[in-house]
Amino acid sequence: MSGHSKWANIKRKKEANDKVRGSIFSKLSRLITLAVLDGGGITEPEHNVKLRMVIEKAKASNMPKDNIQRAIEKGTGPNKALLKEVLYEAFAPGGVALMILATTDNSNRTLPEIRSVLERGGAKLGVQGSVSHLFQKCGLVTFEKINTTQNEVLSFSEKMGAIDIDEDQDNFYIYIPFENLGKVKGGEMDFGPTSKVRIDEESKARSLLLLIENLEALDDVQKVFGNFDMPEPLIHKISSSL
Repeated sequence: MSGHSKWANIKRKKEANDKVRGSIFSKLSRLITLAVLDGGGITEPEHNVKLRMVIEKAKASNMPKDNIQRAIEKGTGPNKALLKEVLYEAFAPGGVALMILATTDNSNRTLPEIRSVLERGGAKLGVQGSVSHLFQKCGLVTFEKINTTQNEVLSFSEKMGAIDIDEDQDNFYIYIPFENLGKVKGGEMDFGPTSKVRIDEESKARSLLLLIENLEALDDVQKVFGNFDMPEPLIHKISSSL
């Protein structure tokens, strides 16, 4: 299965139970504010698809209503925050390509921070377009197997014109055209790899996942996408020690 989808799912479970929840709320706050800014100041979720999706994600992470409201307010008025979304592209060891999604109010701060983490992890920053051709911007909808039948997944996939279907022991991952993302609840933007690099060696897998974790620990980084594929047991083994 796609390594980055599984790793992201494991991280979400960890985030719900450890000390990084404050950091997660901070990142979600930025996304909420950015959704208001990108939506032209529209603060009603029913009229701002991007805002609706981020608020759904925030509620799923048990983010307090007051935090959500403050983040919305930062996207309006004369003193509104100046945030923008930036995509950085990078080459990781083993031929793995990375897409790094950041939300920043100061690229002169964000870029050096990302470059420093990449270099410490044996990776290097690429120029725009250097690896993006290896990914397809799309929507990702995750269904828990315990609550979903295979027929329901297939029916949903057909209705949404699914690009790809993936799975692990717990979930189905449905990749849909990006333009259909606003039609579903609980979906998120994703960069699905059009080709994958297989990693079976534990030391290489550990180095890669540690690099991604260190990148996502940066305040400005929202999510890292990679075109790697690795055995599910190996991901679980490494995740338990990171």
